[in-house]
Amino acid sequence: MSSRADLAPWAHLWQPPASPPRWVIWTAGDDTMVFDRLLNIPAPVAGDLLPEVLRRMRRAGAPESDDYPGRACG
Repeated sequence: MSSRADLAPWAHLWQPPASPPRWVIWTAGDDTMVFDRLLNIPAPVAGDLLPEVLRRMRRAGAPESDDYPGRACG
């Protein structure tokens, strides 16, 4: 189990989502990740902390989808 200090850098990810939300949960194939819609890239959450970050995001009501949540590149 991770300590609170380990998760502190990602605490903003499980705040109540704004409208439209910046961070969403994206399931692509076998991978589930945090996606930053502003930067249009997956957020760099450490793999060992990802399950707890996702759990907290879900509890906070973060949107979750299998559809690509970003903008078209280029």
